[in-house]
Amino acid sequence: MAFGSFLVAIIVGLTGMGGGALMTPMLVTFFGVSPLAAVSSDLVAAAVMKPVGSAVHYRQGTIDLRLVGWLCAGSVPAAFSGVLLAKALGDGASVEDLIGKAMGVALMIAAAGLVARGVLGRRVRGAPADEAEGASRVKVRPVPTVLVGVVGGLIVGITSVGSGSLIIVALLALYPSLKANQLVGTDLLQAVPLVFAAAVGHILFGDFRMEVTAALLVGSIPGVYLGSKISSRAPGGLIRRVLALVLVASSLKMFGVGAVPLAWTMVVLTSGTVAVALVLRNRAARNRDTLHSPVVPPGLAGTSGEQGERGPTMAA
Repeated sequence: MAFGSFLVAIIVGLTGMGGGALMTPMLVTFFGVSPLAAVSSDLVAAAVMKPVGSAVHYRQGTIDLRLVGWLCAGSVPAAFSGVLLAKALGDGASVEDLIGKAMGVALMIAAAGLVARGVLGRRVRGAPADEAEGASRVKVRPVPTVLVGVVGGLIVGITSVGSGSLIIVALLALYPSLKANQLVGTDLLQAVPLVFAAAVGHILFGDFRMEVTAALLVGSIPGVYLGSKISSRAPGGLIRRVLALVLVASSLKMFGVGAVPLAWTMVVLTSGTVAVALVLRNRAARNRDTLHSPVVPPGLAGTSGEQGERGPTMAA
């Protein structure tokens, strides 16, 4: 469990995503923890893990504190309310199944959001989101930012999914000029009070298990520190693509898809992802070649051998 949390925490520090989206399904699928206990224990561990990653980004100056404030204005009360809503549903197998299904829906939305993030990044800047440069200052849009915090906080309180996977995609849509490392740093810091509020709620009203949280912290603290150190200097586009596939697999598992259908589904999705990446890379290479190739006058076409010797004389 500690080793699994170490791997997940590296992805969290590197991309700002995947904490609840990967940690909670890992607990449910591989370690047999009940969905509600997995959500509670993961959120308490995240309340300790998130400050470690955000501290690295704060020292590197890759955090927009204005956005953090507006996001937290909506997400903190909504996260605590999400815990109360989950508790109001009651106990029993039916409630655990409902939380598992809600987790599956949140995971699928997160995967779709990752794909949308890549598309938006290419359309806005003409380059992948992790390679483009953005402005260091953006004009804050308070009302949409608070609404993003409310929706994200509510989902996090119920499922523990969304503090990075969903909110960071909404941030990209609202503020496309933010750099990739600014997105990661801002999201990690805003997730600190958000996850803390949800964690307090789950300690009071959820199914918190200290032994599970302790195992998660042993691996997640060094993992998120390592991932954040890498992310503050070099964005992880490949990790985000892999993360999207893992989110889909986790979502399908939450819906009870069998091992064989799940394996074939992932083979098809992985093959499609590789094919699309190759097509986009070839298209980008052709565009660069077109931009850098010299323009040859029509009258000189087909005489490239003579152009090198007589080009200046003919131009004169």
